[in-house]
Amino acid sequence: MKLDKIENPNFIKELNQEELIDLAADIRQFIIENVSKTGGHFSSNLGIVELTIALHYVFDSPKDKMIFDVGHQSYVHKILTGRAKDFTTLRQFQGLSGFQKRYESEHDCWEAGHSSTALSAGIGMAIARDLNQEKGEIICIVGDAAIMSGESFEALNYLGSIDSKVIVILNDNEMSISKNVGGLSNFFSRIRMSTRYRHARDNYTDFLGRFKLGNIIYNKTKRIKDRVKDDIIEDNIFGEFGLDYIGPVNGHDFGDLISAFNIAKGMNHSVVVHVHTIKGKGYELAEKDHEGRYHGVAPFDYHEGIKDQPSQLQSWSAIIASQVQKTMVEDEDVVVITPAMTFGSCLTQVFKDFKNRCFDVGIAEEHAMTFAAGLSNGGKKPYITIYSSFLQRAYDQINHDIARMNLPCLIGVDRAGIVGPDGDTHHGVFDISFLSSLPNVIIMTPCNAYEAKCMVNTAFNHFDKPYILRFPKGMVEDEEVDLNSDIEIGSWDKIIYNDLNTYTIITYDYKVTKVKQLIHDKHLSANLINARFIKPMDEKMLRQLYENKQKIIVYETDLMIGSLGSQIAHYYSCHKMVMDIAYFGIDDHYTPQGDLETLLDYEHISIDDLYQLIKEKYEERTC
Repeated sequence: MKLDKIENPNFIKELNQEELIDLAADIRQFIIENVSKTGGHFSSNLGIVELTIALHYVFDSPKDKMIFDVGHQSYVHKILTGRAKDFTTLRQFQGLSGFQKRYESEHDCWEAGHSSTALSAGIGMAIARDLNQEKGEIICIVGDAAIMSGESFEALNYLGSIDSKVIVILNDNEMSISKNVGGLSNFFSRIRMSTRYRHARDNYTDFLGRFKLGNIIYNKTKRIKDRVKDDIIEDNIFGEFGLDYIGPVNGHDFGDLISAFNIAKGMNHSVVVHVHTIKGKGYELAEKDHEGRYHGVAPFDYHEGIKDQPSQLQSWSAIIASQVQKTMVEDEDVVVITPAMTFGSCLTQVFKDFKNRCFDVGIAEEHAMTFAAGLSNGGKKPYITIYSSFLQRAYDQINHDIARMNLPCLIGVDRAGIVGPDGDTHHGVFDISFLSSLPNVIIMTPCNAYEAKCMVNTAFNHFDKPYILRFPKGMVEDEEVDLNSDIEIGSWDKIIYNDLNTYTIITYDYKVTKVKQLIHDKHLSANLINARFIKPMDEKMLRQLYENKQKIIVYETDLMIGSLGSQIAHYYSCHKMVMDIAYFGIDDHYTPQGDLETLLDYEHISIDDLYQLIKEKYEERTC
């Protein structure tokens, strides 16, 4: 079937089951071929092919509204709603988003890049439907990892108390990004047995009913059978919330899926349909992946699979993790926490080496942060690493449970800054703004691997406050650093400095190297300062810049409101020091998706934009 000719999902209702199977095969191969070229979320979309086709077979989008939790599992939905022709632009600047986007299609009624929002949103939309006296189903497709988070539980609790109907499709593939953990995960493993139990029960009854002795055996064992039934089938958590439950359903069998969805459609109250799928279905390497290598992928040769490319560079995540691991060898009080990002934050080896001191709490950032606070309060030294975008969800816990009580810990803010193709839901450009306002915290941002490792040491050697270490996505050259090497808290570093120069560029993280190269290549008469501590700032150096009558350019690629530049301007204003300050940053809007260089150009915060400003303001000082 020519998938790029699809305009809407209405055609699906005319297909028979064999044709549905063929369509699923075509879509699965399309995803393998296209996502391996563009990069994107791979395994989750391969696993949801039949489920999504069956949803569009039974329900009528856009009248019936489908909300995909997180949204990165919506590729099949995009194909069926007329967007296959745009997949060559997936996750590119001004191209097709990797998530549901309301501006893309009337079939996208919700958009999110963080997990566990679908149920709350669906309940709100269901109540709005009822208040407006409208028709149509609200269907929330939620992964088994997302259903375990606090917001999902809050929504389930409320859903069971109201009359408005929501259909919850639980996509259970036993995975989040890495393998699922926790009590609810164990529950799903147990309840999957209900399918096997039903088949066994039917065969058992049929066999024993054929002869007289069999009936005697059946009656004697019925009590045992009923106990198994009570324990495995009837005792499910959704019933405790007051919700009906259907399942588990084979998520790759159209007959089972369509029957279950039709039953749910016919009900007049909320119901959970538990669908068991295989993440990565149809691509063997992804099916066997239990670490998350095929969850979100860069472009790769799907014939060969993802190959580790030999390189002298390592990811920032790996650099930080290696130094934390070295610290754990020397200090038995150091513990590690991650909210389902063991592989993404390069902690796999740390978890293997220190099983009793490493904790994956699942997609539960709020719990992870307060859990870290409790460990610290108990005398341990927690390192907790969370992507900047997801850290936003734990802001209250950082504020209330950590900073307010001044509990020592090291918080790794991974993927800080613009991250590229995942777009506005994932850019880590807000953390400086919302963390800088918190009392007691130390915020560090290294320019290279040496500083990154020294900052890990600084946190654990002092361990007297909450230390926040933010680092970007990308690669950096590794350097060996012993555990005694640390950095004076609040100190900035003069990379280039001459009192005779007219202006000084202040920047941080990997941009220090880029600006240094610019000064060298363009022969600029400029000073360069590495502001490696966002908080506290180096006030001694700020005073020196004032005394030397320096004109300042603060070069940042994060949000301008609440930025380091705004804090420097505030410092000078409070001390009544008149300074010439220009600063870069993202204006008051959300940055779209695209590759890093394209987005820097789009936001007018590229190295070339910095150079153009220098030429305009200080042209007489350049040659």
